[in-house]
Amino acid sequence: MRGDELFERSLGGGAEAPALLYFDTAIAAGEATARARSLAAALRGKLGLAPGDRVALVLQNVPQFPIAVHAVWRCGGVVTPVNPMCKERELRHQLADSGARIVFCLESLHPVVEAAREGTAVEHVVAVSELEMLEQVPAALAGSARRECPGALRFEDLATGGGELPAVDVEPDAPAAINYTSGTTGVPKGAIVTHRAIAHNAEAMTRWGSLGAGDVTVAMAPLFHITGLVCHMATARASGTPLLLGHRFEAGEILRLIERWRGTYVIGPLTAFIAMLDHPDLAGRDISSLTKVASGGAPVYASVVERWERATGAYVHNTYGLTETAAPSHVVPLGERAPVDPETGALSVGRPVAGTESRVARTDGEGDAAPGEEGEIRTRGPAVTPGYWGRPEESAAALEDGWLHTGDIGKRDADGWFFLVDRLKDMIIASGYKVWPREVEDVLFEHPAVAEAAVVGAPDEYRGESPVAYVVPREGAAAPGEEEIVAHCRERLAVYKAPHRVVFVEEIPKTLTGKALRRELRARAGR
Repeated sequence: MRGDELFERSLGGGAEAPALLYFDTAIAAGEATARARSLAAALRGKLGLAPGDRVALVLQNVPQFPIAVHAVWRCGGVVTPVNPMCKERELRHQLADSGARIVFCLESLHPVVEAAREGTAVEHVVAVSELEMLEQVPAALAGSARRECPGALRFEDLATGGGELPAVDVEPDAPAAINYTSGTTGVPKGAIVTHRAIAHNAEAMTRWGSLGAGDVTVAMAPLFHITGLVCHMATARASGTPLLLGHRFEAGEILRLIERWRGTYVIGPLTAFIAMLDHPDLAGRDISSLTKVASGGAPVYASVVERWERATGAYVHNTYGLTETAAPSHVVPLGERAPVDPETGALSVGRPVAGTESRVARTDGEGDAAPGEEGEIRTRGPAVTPGYWGRPEESAAALEDGWLHTGDIGKRDADGWFFLVDRLKDMIIASGYKVWPREVEDVLFEHPAVAEAAVVGAPDEYRGESPVAYVVPREGAAAPGEEEIVAHCRERLAVYKAPHRVVFVEEIPKTLTGKALRRELRARAGR
């Protein structure tokens, strides 16, 4: 199945059924599809978009995002979503590396796009306003305003100009998207995501949640990230459920919208759940409809899962996946509880999704690890990337006989449950002993005064390395001292695992999925 067929199939619920919920405005499937078809005709007829051409999307969670994706896929084109927070230099790299010919961008980002397109293949810029397609402007967008964008085309002109052309037929294994890695190490590279991969994982998440009539998909993750693109946008279309959009994540607003539209299904980073737990509006909102809850993209800590369940009654199901696996490769089945690894205290990330194989390879290269033994998680299946855009050597290094080398250290128990230990490059060697940051962070999250935490290794003349903890104190709680945090960890961990230093910070630098940017923290720690 092609990606655009997911959109066409979603019309099965009727043209008048809501396909997109944007703040308090419901947009019918017929209206969204008509705009997509008109936009596709304009992209091909006016802008000359050909099959295989790349189109960049520098957008937040607005209705124009899925409409533009639908249109590009009808033309046989390839989308490359861009984080709107990218600066000129970062944006130029992605535009140049992908060879994008057309860019859709928010009006407020038009100056950045115009500066970044110099020297790239970009021929046309299409300006989008977050104020379009609204029946009324919500408080969350009170500070937004329409802007002049000299030289740019207007989305509403292209999407409402009429006209329709038949969809271009592309192979299931043709590229549908080029999603750039978060760039925690080195220069971001584009993972090729095929139509088959998107359709496969959209169906996998639909089956996971038994999604259908009565469900509402809450787009808590950004659509420009692989989780949002596949687990929200594509899954909503595969399941025929409305997609709830709120421009960008804000805890109080997402709580309001879940209550307003009775959202049922969501998957997002644990930091988003923490923000909602800490928001004063949580107690007054009825979010009891939200029963199909999952988290991924960053470590899921048992203490936060327990807090969410106490507050809402819903269990957060762990998942695991990469940009290179089109999001989920492993999930904890709905209704089941993740077992806990007795050695590290880590929650299981689940079992492989249907049609996907996974194994744990010994780090010494001598075959597969035994149950309970640590090694590198490797994955093979229809959602695995065929490689990185324009990088044959890196593609060959990452893929071996179809097996993706994830770079993540984990283990598998005798019952087939997988456990993620940590990134191989993040392992700390203290006096010859292995220390996995995730294990120490899990203990830190148990302290009532800790809101967020990240652990890295710092140079130590005696031990080689020593764990250093960066801690964000919980708002409203009594401020903890360094000695208190260290003592808390030493009560629960071997002494060599406990942090030797605690640094209190206002925030921890993160990727879009909520992963701590340990590279930045290691630089602060002097490594």
